[in-house]
Amino acid sequence: MMSFVPLLLVAILFPAIQAVQFTKCEMFHLLKDMNGYRDFTLPELICTLFHASAYDTQAIVENDGSTEYGLFQISNKHWCRSDQIPESRDICGISCDKFLDDDLTDDIMCTKKILDIKGIDYWLAHKALCTDKLEQWNCEKL
Repeated sequence: MMSFVPLLLVAILFPAIQAVQFTKCEMFHLLKDMNGYRDFTLPELICTLFHASAYDTQAIVENDGSTEYGLFQISNKHWCRSDQIPESRDICGISCDKFLDDDLTDDIMCTKKILDIKGIDYWLAHKALCTDKLEQWNCEKL
C-alpha cells in the first residue's frame, strides 16, 4: 500500500508538469519575431492569444463539431489532422496534438499560414477585444 501512494501522487501531478501556461510578457518575448507579420502588432497578437487560450499550450476547445488546439487555438477543421475530422484539409500538414506541447515552432509556422490565408480576424477575439487600447499588452520595457 505504501508504494501505491507515491505512484498516485506522480499520476496526479504528471499532467500539471506537462502543461505550460505562459505569462503575458513571456509570450511577448517568445513571439517578438512575429511583430509586424502581415502588419499585425505584437500587442494585438498577445491580446488575441490571451482571449483565445489564456497563454495555455494545452488549451482545447470544442467548437461546433471541431476542436481548437493549443496556445493559438488552431482548428482541426482546416489546419491540422485529427481522428475527429479525418477529412480535414490539414493545410499546415501536422497532427493537431503537436500544438499541445511547449515547443512553439510548429504552432508559429501554422499560425503564419493562417495569417497569410485568413488574417488575424480568424481569431474572433481580435476584432471584438484587441483592436483598441493595446498598451496593456505591451512588454517592450522588460
